[in-house]
Amino acid sequence: MNNNEAIIVLINPLAKKEKVKKLTEEITAQLAGRNILFKTFIEHWPGEINIYKEVWLIGGDGTLNYFLNFYADIKIPIAIFKGGTGNDFAWKLYGKISIMDQITNVLIADPQLVDAGLCNERIFINGIGIGFDGEVLKSINTIRFLGGHLGYLWLVVKKIFSFREYSYQMQFDDNTLAGKFLLVMITNSTRTGGGFMVSPDAKINDGKLNMVLCKPISVLKRLKYLPVIEKGKHLYNDFIIHKTVSKIRIECEKEMLAQMDGELISGKAFEIKVLPMKFLFKY
Repeated sequence: MNNNEAIIVLINPLAKKEKVKKLTEEITAQLAGRNILFKTFIEHWPGEINIYKEVWLIGGDGTLNYFLNFYADIKIPIAIFKGGTGNDFAWKLYGKISIMDQITNVLIADPQLVDAGLCNERIFINGIGIGFDGEVLKSINTIRFLGGHLGYLWLVVKKIFSFREYSYQMQFDDNTLAGKFLLVMITNSTRTGGGFMVSPDAKINDGKLNMVLCKPISVLKRLKYLPVIEKGKHLYNDFIIHKTVSKIRIECEKEMLAQMDGELISGKAFEIKVLPMKFLFKY
């Protein structure tokens, strides 16, 4: 087999086993049935990726985050198939189409360059949420048990009653901003938490990141606007600050939990910048 003519199929061994197993079987059966060359890797991913034609990744946002950091210099096209909990970036690329339709679309799609971001020297592709988002993600097992969006929604509602706003100092492009905020989101794409449209205006190929901040609001107001934020109808409310940025430094009043592409991280300062047109995706 000529590697440069083969699709490499990579599977996250830690993802939901039955879901991923079924998805892998469907994908590989389709490739085999169409006489398309491919290689499958699960436990041990190859050291060199650019020798292959393209890569099909089976997993969620966390798997994609790990993959992009493991293969930071990847040049070949990427496709991501929804095998995770939230699958927010895959949704951005493919919407709710069936697996069969996605396979067909990916096979004929022209690769397109998309932006990524860098946070404290780690690549992200979907977005970062500092403070509130990190506290929600701390209970990731509940999210996985109840299912991506339902689990996330349940924990958000619980956290609405107890979370207090923290102080931040921010420097972005040529501006400064300081204050207490309920939400601190830096996004490349539109959706997080398996269905929350926190950054509806975000574009993955505009060379910018989107900053979405929510000022302190009462518990009743948090509950009232939760479905508004879920639908992405919140940006023009007076308690929301929304800007596009190329780079931003965020200093927190203490060590804060954060989520990056659905993975839990922490820090007292976050140095973030856009990586324009960083990766090739087929969608």
